[in-house]
Amino acid sequence: MNLIDEEFLKYPFFGRRRICRRLREQGEVVNEKRVRRLMRIMGLEAVYPKPRLSRPVKWSEKYPYLLRGLEINRPDQVWAADITYIRLYKGFGYLVAIMDWFSRCVLSWRLSNSLDVGFCLEALGIALKSSRPEIFNTDQGSQFTSADFLGLLKGADIRISLDGRGRAFDNIMVERLWRSVKYENVYLQDYSNLREAENGLGAYFKFYNEVRPHQSLDYKTPLSWYQGFGQA
Repeated sequence: MNLIDEEFLKYPFFGRRRICRRLREQGEVVNEKRVRRLMRIMGLEAVYPKPRLSRPVKWSEKYPYLLRGLEINRPDQVWAADITYIRLYKGFGYLVAIMDWFSRCVLSWRLSNSLDVGFCLEALGIALKSSRPEIFNTDQGSQFTSADFLGLLKGADIRISLDGRGRAFDNIMVERLWRSVKYENVYLQDYSNLREAENGLGAYFKFYNEVRPHQSLDYKTPLSWYQGFGQA
């Protein structure tokens, strides 16, 4: 599963056949049936540039994608959230993060051993304690379209935006965050369990927000850009 995770992050358009071939080229003894089974467990599906960890629900309310053609030019104009798979030495976990789109600042995050909506609600609640966006963008997954999650957003008078089905780059900022998190931290640290991953990711997100400069932010940090509106 760890090898599949790495290959999928490099080639998100690869299905089980191509990933199986890549693993065989690396000397792994594996067949397509096993790769398909493991990809299902991990929530991975080709064409999408990310794990489909948030499964859509047919009965959920429908909201338009509000970011198309929108000029995002200030903090707290748009927040975005997503979930990704986190590999562990034994097993795996799920990470949700809420990011300010303009500054790339990670406002809150939570780690869980299941895909229940609870850890997403907790992350949203933490982020809303400090500020509030005009628009909140996510995919159409069951966690983000649940009555509880939508209720928090509506209660705060926040406009809700959902990615289009099959649109690979509607939430591109969070996709780039996942690439950084995995290549700069998760793959290097090889966490044994959720507690260890939680401690390590906490240190990484502090580094990401407060130390790591971004070229797109004029080589300033996300937190300084968020707090200083680009002037820090």
